[in-house]
Amino acid sequence: MTQTSPQPMLTLEDVIRLPEDDASERLRLVTSQGAITSRLHPAEGEKAILWVFGAGGGLGGPAGGIYTRLGRQVQPSGVTSLELGYRRPGYLQDCVLDVLVGLAYLETLGKSRIVLVGHSFGGAVVINAGAISAAVVAVAALSSQTAGTGGVDRLSPKPVLFIHGEADEVLPADCSRDLYARAGEPKALILYSGCRHGLDQCREALDEDLTGWINQVLAPAK
Repeated sequence: MTQTSPQPMLTLEDVIRLPEDDASERLRLVTSQGAITSRLHPAEGEKAILWVFGAGGGLGGPAGGIYTRLGRQVQPSGVTSLELGYRRPGYLQDCVLDVLVGLAYLETLGKSRIVLVGHSFGGAVVINAGAISAAVVAVAALSSQTAGTGGVDRLSPKPVLFIHGEADEVLPADCSRDLYARAGEPKALILYSGCRHGLDQCREALDEDLTGWINQVLAPAK
């Protein structure tokens, strides 16, 4: 169940960098109300992706660590990735504030065209944050819950993608069908037969579909 806990706006006070490997670094985004653990895959340019997980928090993402995997894949093409943890996993309003701090940090790096991607509970987080931030150009919700998504229609005209496994044992695919029905255009819905909540069974198709969509929404306007 999504928990709510109204909090004042966070401010970013410091960034602690802990090198991880040649292509990424661990960050602690120190805020006025605690630190946010994250992983940065830096790249030159204005494009970025911010990824968040479910109610348990953490980094990496579903489908065997898709956030890290795709973050490294798109990095050479000039797309920065920030995998963001939560200070208080499961508390929707706090987690939305965490994402807004992450977005503000990316903006200090010169990122002005940012895609949000969230899984499960994180789908509600990115839907809310995406409706607030002008830096967000598109939102993708994977295996998303519907709780806390009453403002999904406010994302339009930003593109929004809903992805769900039809064998989801935690949140039925009807959740994404409902979100799709309530969202404004442009929108897309992808359902994978036989795929469960963690999206492991459709990993290859998910990588291809999500990467293709991200490349499309981050492409220069014609």
